[in-house]
Amino acid sequence: MTDTPRTTSVRLPLDEQREHLMVQVAKMYFDLERTQQDIARELGLTRWQVGRLLTEAKQTGIVRIEITPRKNRRAALEVKLQELYNLRDAIVVPVGEVADAALLIETVAQAAATYIASLNPKPDLMGLSWGRTMSAVARCLPEKWNPGLQVILVNGSTALRLTSTRTSAVAETFAQTAGGSATLLPVPAIVGKKSTREALEADPIVERVLSLASEAEIICFGMGGISHRSVLLSSGYLTEDDIDRLQEHGAVGDILGRFIDANGNTVDTALDDRTVGLPLEKLRQTERAIGIVSGEEKHEIALAALKAGYLSVLITDEVTAAYAIENAPGGERP
Repeated sequence: MTDTPRTTSVRLPLDEQREHLMVQVAKMYFDLERTQQDIARELGLTRWQVGRLLTEAKQTGIVRIEITPRKNRRAALEVKLQELYNLRDAIVVPVGEVADAALLIETVAQAAATYIASLNPKPDLMGLSWGRTMSAVARCLPEKWNPGLQVILVNGSTALRLTSTRTSAVAETFAQTAGGSATLLPVPAIVGKKSTREALEADPIVERVLSLASEAEIICFGMGGISHRSVLLSSGYLTEDDIDRLQEHGAVGDILGRFIDANGNTVDTALDDRTVGLPLEKLRQTERAIGIVSGEEKHEIALAALKAGYLSVLITDEVTAAYAIENAPGGERP
């Protein structure tokens, strides 16, 4: 003989008995790991009433939930970033007194790799940018983290000059570690003329790659600061004079090879017209746009990306996170 759920429920009390009931429900749910349906059945309540009591228990302080990540993270900063910038998620890693840019990249890259490998449900298609940060993330990914994954570059990456870190080989490494396949965009990031970019993007092969890239529900990208250490300079696309000129025009860095100002607006239309790849607007339309950034040199580009809504997930270091919080629109403070 099986028990059948009760169809009636008690009326929730309004005095001390209600607090007693909240404690009872909270103990059953959190300590005894009973389901809300089981609790409702046992106490003669509805599932709605159980859920309401649990909510009130948290609001009144009867239940206190403390987030204690297994790996050291700055949960308070993460929550504040999500609140201020309406983010889907934020990962903030502590860095202590570390100031070395390369070490910061590796630390944040490890956190990003852990987050990406833990995505659930596992994506079938993932868009990627390239660069030093994304190359570091690729090196940190575990083996066979997503068999069958198709990764695709979302902006041109064929370097004009060989670099020691192979910053353009991100898609291949992502695919190899995942146990999947890579679709490359074997064209320059920046070309000499707007007409050349238009001709390239109209080519059936390039057009097919970009069309597939636009379908990715997850896009992972790094952000470049505005300095002579820019990967676009070391790869041969820009000169030091180009970087200086962009900075004079208000550029704070680049995303997908597109240079923006503090509000996320393109600073050089002519240069943008020669840049091959998805437009920045696509990031706003993507279900999960994961921006990965670290270091003082990139504080302003991180803030600009947040203000412009180019990302829904931020993975960064605690100093960059604090900068973004302290300089949030409206003068918000932690």
